[in-house]
Amino acid sequence: MNRKPFAITLDPNSSLANHTGNWRTMKPVYVDRLPPCNQACPAGENIQAWLYHAEEGAYEEAWRRLIEDNPMPAIHGRVCYHPCETACNRGQLDEAVSIRAVERFLGDQAILHGWQVPCAPPTGKRVLIVGAGPSGLSAAYHLTRMGHAVTIHEAAAKVGGMMRYGIPAYRLPRNIVEAEVARIEAMGVTIRLNTRVEDLDATIKTGGFHATFLAVGAHLARRIDIPGVDAKRMLDAATFLSRMESPFPYKLGRRVAVYGGGNTAIDVARTAERLGAEPVIIYRRDAVQAPAFKEEVAEAAEEGVRFHWLRAITKADHDKLTVEVMEMDEQGKPKPTGRFETIEADTVILALGQKADTGFLRNIQGIRVSDDGTIEVDECMMTGHPGLFAGGDMVPGEQSVSMATGHGKRAARHIDAYLRGTLYVKPPVHPLATFDRLNGWYYTDAEQSKQPILALARRRATFEEMVGGLDAGTALLEARRCLSCGNCFECDNCYAVCPDNAVIKLGAGNRFAFNYDYCKGCGLCAEECPCGAIDMVKDLK
Repeated sequence: MNRKPFAITLDPNSSLANHTGNWRTMKPVYVDRLPPCNQACPAGENIQAWLYHAEEGAYEEAWRRLIEDNPMPAIHGRVCYHPCETACNRGQLDEAVSIRAVERFLGDQAILHGWQVPCAPPTGKRVLIVGAGPSGLSAAYHLTRMGHAVTIHEAAAKVGGMMRYGIPAYRLPRNIVEAEVARIEAMGVTIRLNTRVEDLDATIKTGGFHATFLAVGAHLARRIDIPGVDAKRMLDAATFLSRMESPFPYKLGRRVAVYGGGNTAIDVARTAERLGAEPVIIYRRDAVQAPAFKEEVAEAAEEGVRFHWLRAITKADHDKLTVEVMEMDEQGKPKPTGRFETIEADTVILALGQKADTGFLRNIQGIRVSDDGTIEVDECMMTGHPGLFAGGDMVPGEQSVSMATGHGKRAARHIDAYLRGTLYVKPPVHPLATFDRLNGWYYTDAEQSKQPILALARRRATFEEMVGGLDAGTALLEARRCLSCGNCFECDNCYAVCPDNAVIKLGAGNRFAFNYDYCKGCGLCAEECPCGAIDMVKDLK
């Protein structure tokens, strides 16, 4: 006579005696899926992994997991455009996790407590990096951790590249840049400032370098000719922002016209506002098509920056600009209307994009330069010249601090493999953890922790940091809002709901396993998993 099932007796032997597992046509399996925040991160961070430690209050452990991918979290926590938060599944429940704010908190904690990074034993290999911006610093960090000796040649007087010379201080205080660079230098990276590379081949041979990474930022401005504009009245955005690092910034006059619609144009206009000018942004497309981040456009407008969308500068007089009104055609492109307006302007600043200077590569064999001034690289980020790699603004693609940092890490892995005579193979990527796999009702509603913002009057008059950081309490609450999409976080739901006692606890941190002798494939565990970490698959027994 068969025993009664476990659901009635709570005796685990009853399921085995009744051969419960033989009833099964489907079986549950534990899976790991790629969190959407991880997928969206240009720097390649395992965001969910470091949030897991942060939500336990293990901040140093969280920081150490974070810097396995990104050596500058205090910087990224301020300037990254946080596509991870746009992708965050939590945003479909209430508000996305404020990942950038938690990252900034961890970075600031590391600076406050002086946390340092260990390195592997020396390999005897030497690597030259040209450029001390985000891509070059990232590559130097990762290569040094791997045990290689790294020397950076930087043409400027200070380290940071566009982080220092392109991002205003109200967004990224310079002491934060210096602190994170100091940690990288403390690892053993040699940085030679005021050292412009004129003859790359000679520099490589003289230094005895075994590999080279080119990470020259986009410092050359794209210019256009505007009839009637005196050269003294026209600046480019890169030069203007760079000059802000000197004791003698430009004298702009009261009325400043910024020509462009990207993030650099916004930075220029907001900087001009803080210098006491009255800036206006002129852009030939509409606000929807402007590439600038919408939140920064809104902040600029709040600070007093004016916008003239769908306008193109055609000529200039002594203190006025003539602009033609544009309209969008059926293909969504701006076209002239023949209608003109005038805008008063003492200074015109062109913010039409930048490109990297590749002139020092003319004599290097195998280098292929594209029409847009970028360098062609293969899947290993190596140029056509053996041992010469490139990344950041020098290669095709998006230009941002986060993307450049990701390039540095990726290049370091390939350079390390090259130096060891192997090939780096990227591990396979798990399927994406989509929102439809989650059981949202298991998660408590929790509002996003808001970062304090400097009062408007002070924002308009000073270069103090505009956005404040989270404290230990709010950082903890924010980290705990993570849903752990697609990856088991040992909530015990599957263990609790299984009617056949088929779920086995493997101990803290080791998750669970299924005893298929007991499991009848009912699927309750998969249905009730909050984070979608269980799949039901056909049992082919």
